[in-house]
Amino acid sequence: MDLAPRRFGGAGFSVTPLCVGCAPLASMPDTFGYGVSEEQALATLRAAFAGPINYLDTAASYGDGESERRIGLALRELGGLPQGFVLGSKVDRDARSGDFSGPQMRRSLERSLRLLGLERLQLVFLHDPEHTTFEQVMAPGGPLEVLQQAQREGLIDQIGVAGGPIDLMIRYVETGAFGSVITHNRYTLLNRSAEPLLATAARRGVVVLNAAPYGSGMLAKGPDAYPRYAYQGADATTLDRARRMQALCQQHGVSLAAAALQFSLRDPRVTSTIVGMTRPERVAQTVELAQQPIPDALWPLLDAQGFEQNDPEAHRFG
Repeated sequence: MDLAPRRFGGAGFSVTPLCVGCAPLASMPDTFGYGVSEEQALATLRAAFAGPINYLDTAASYGDGESERRIGLALRELGGLPQGFVLGSKVDRDARSGDFSGPQMRRSLERSLRLLGLERLQLVFLHDPEHTTFEQVMAPGGPLEVLQQAQREGLIDQIGVAGGPIDLMIRYVETGAFGSVITHNRYTLLNRSAEPLLATAARRGVVVLNAAPYGSGMLAKGPDAYPRYAYQGADATTLDRARRMQALCQQHGVSLAAAALQFSLRDPRVTSTIVGMTRPERVAQTVELAQQPIPDALWPLLDAQGFEQNDPEAHRFG
């Protein structure tokens, strides 16, 4: 698998097809099922900045700023963001009041810059807009207009959108206002519900970033070791499919994790795949998984096990 950097659409930078996802570095045991100490997070970040992956992704809401704070500590050690690296973050609603207004997006952006110790960000995503309305986001003085003003001020290079419900993400992509889109848990071996989003984004020239290729862990650790998908208990059908896929991978001398990761990497519509990492050794291990040889004959066998085409978290946004 070629891991050479790829142009990020019309932006003036390139990113590797692998991205270090920094959500778990915030230590969010309620979401991920485990905690991460500051020391461990910093060691992981040092390994990331010393390794071959040049793209890191975080958000204001990860640990209510803790992920950004820890990245900021690592960046101060390095004297700033190293040349050639790309760091993206996401502006969020207020964690306590739920405020998703334009002014709140400005406050979120300014806090992110302060925690990271940066004067500008190459990428800023409007995060989880399913928690407000499309009309509010697009209204005068709303979140999008505020981000566009920050872009004119030089605080942001490119504006993207990152969220869950696929129909909503397509609606934002079709506005033409966003240069990139992040989808998560919805384009994996087990769930292909993001397929219409990938098709729409490719048609419009919008960069696609695919997060959580392991479905939040099941496809990395195995369905028996981690019987959860998209941060919640997996149903019997999903577990059965994952077990059959795991058995097929074993028969072909391939790890399930490598197949899950390369399923995303091999799609030309996906510019980069965001993988959460919480230990220094995970950086090299993820690169090894990306480069593990996989027989062409395995892919149709995995597809034949079936996959979900419905949103894995639909009940959360209904």
